[in-house]
Amino acid sequence: MAGGRMKYRHLGRSSAHRQALLRNLVTSLIEHESISTTWPKAKEAQRLAEKLITLGKKNTEASKRRAFSVFYTPHKLMPKLFGSLRERYSERPGGYTRILRVEPLKPDMAPSAILELVDGPKDMRFAMTARTIVRERGQGRPVGEITAKNIDKVTRFRPGGEAELEDMVEQMSDLEVGDRNNAASEERRWGGTV
Repeated sequence: MAGGRMKYRHLGRSSAHRQALLRNLVTSLIEHESISTTWPKAKEAQRLAEKLITLGKKNTEASKRRAFSVFYTPHKLMPKLFGSLRERYSERPGGYTRILRVEPLKPDMAPSAILELVDGPKDMRFAMTARTIVRERGQGRPVGEITAKNIDKVTRFRPGGEAELEDMVEQMSDLEVGDRNNAASEERRWGGTV
């Protein structure tokens, strides 16, 4: 936002419509821990989600009332925000969400993104790092500099992160070996390349 004229993206909507959109996106994010949307919407929803998780970490009556006013299904999501998410991010100073740009999802070619909560079961960077480790080990190469930085990033605030990453690497390497065996048996079955 060059020029500093706007404090936030207006998203081509009226104020009430924009607030309803952001509340809906954040409600879906907390519920599912990962959502796909356009990049500008993801950036604005990220701001609100970060504030809500900070309220969850404070765990006061005022913060509970504020969070209650944002969610569309507060009775379903308040226990998650003030329970498991508060515990997950208790040591993390900030940066509870991540935006990953992806190929445009809609025919209008709008810039798309995935907004996700970090250190969760659906953390995409964690899975991509594990897959990169499997590929590098399969090629007999040592872990590269960028991969080492990503390993540090995905395991820094996750309790037992190194062991969890190694478990995922083993699972992925077993899947990769199984895929290679299936491809070889298909090749033998059809007498050539598949």
